[in-house]
Amino acid sequence: MIQHLKHGLAALLLAVAAPGLCRAADLKVGLVVPLSGPFATTGQQMMNGVKLYMQLHGDTVAGRRIVPIVKDDTGVNPTLTKREAQTLLINDGAEILAGFGLTPGAFATAPLAQQTQTPMIVMNAATSSITTKSDFIVRTSVALPQAAAPMATWAWENKLKKVYVSVADYGPGHDAAASFKKAFTALGGEIAGELHTPLTSPDFAPFLQKIKDARPDAIFTFIPNGDQSIGFTKAYKERDLAGAGIRLLATGDITTEDMLDAIGDNGLGIITSYYYSEAHASPENRAFVAAYRKAYPGVRPNMVAVAGYDGMHLIYEALKKTGGNAKGPAMMEAIRGMRWTSPRGPVEIDPATRDIVQNMYIRKVERVDGVLQNVEFHTYEAVKDPEKRS
Repeated sequence: MIQHLKHGLAALLLAVAAPGLCRAADLKVGLVVPLSGPFATTGQQMMNGVKLYMQLHGDTVAGRRIVPIVKDDTGVNPTLTKREAQTLLINDGAEILAGFGLTPGAFATAPLAQQTQTPMIVMNAATSSITTKSDFIVRTSVALPQAAAPMATWAWENKLKKVYVSVADYGPGHDAAASFKKAFTALGGEIAGELHTPLTSPDFAPFLQKIKDARPDAIFTFIPNGDQSIGFTKAYKERDLAGAGIRLLATGDITTEDMLDAIGDNGLGIITSYYYSEAHASPENRAFVAAYRKAYPGVRPNMVAVAGYDGMHLIYEALKKTGGNAKGPAMMEAIRGMRWTSPRGPVEIDPATRDIVQNMYIRKVERVDGVLQNVEFHTYEAVKDPEKRS
């Protein structure tokens, strides 16, 4: 198996070194996404965004017909993520890798992207350091510090002086905690304590009781988008932390639009910081939401759908610049510094870090015409990942 992989990678590297030997019109984009398991909604939203962009813009760009090839990695097994990426590169002939719902899988795949000089478009995984793991990674979602630091600033500006930090126990959670604490304490805030909750199947009730007993002004939390948001908000309500005067602050993963209806009134009043809301008031977002609802009746778009949509936009626009050349060096040169107006607002790919620069919106869950929405009420503009300096 190892010898076969070496031969396969050697052949792929030969194709990279001699592009004139292989100039097929079809361009295969290998998407590794979680379509089953606890993070299936992440993969479904991502693929909805990818497919919607292609429906609206066609499947051909710069003389290349875009052919998506999708692999389900379940999101929880980085070994599987890497194996599926290898299959896409060696057996399927993918020229671009994309998707990557969770950080461990993105980390596992990064060496393949580096070794083969394959563009790798990260559409959700949010640990800050992902883009440092290969020269050929670019991200269209978010680095968690981009959301956590503005939340800390807002908390301090709104006289919340003592905050308890509770995050999921993996890379993005650690990033969110570190960034929030750094920003909050620099302003003069006090961290009342810190908890790390299991990534899978956590019981939040005892954690929230411990936080309630500490009597902070607020909780700051990060949990991955999906079913955990239902459990966390339910436990927050049942333990009556709001009644004890403890506000709930979070990154936007806890109140994604596809989960808000299931969260119900337990979500009302939650304050979050994130890069996209279905209720964002712009012509681009109104058009996006209308097209999404038409394509996927009964499903609400969330931020991962936008990241998938923007990921395909980035691929299309880069190929226009390269004349259809999908090799890593050419694509990265085309991508660095790219700007466009997304459904989320103005965005730019930082030429130094290959991370996305974007607005961060402070939102509150409210009912709007009978529908729970993340209503934006304050904007921090053009936020870079504060953990990187370009």
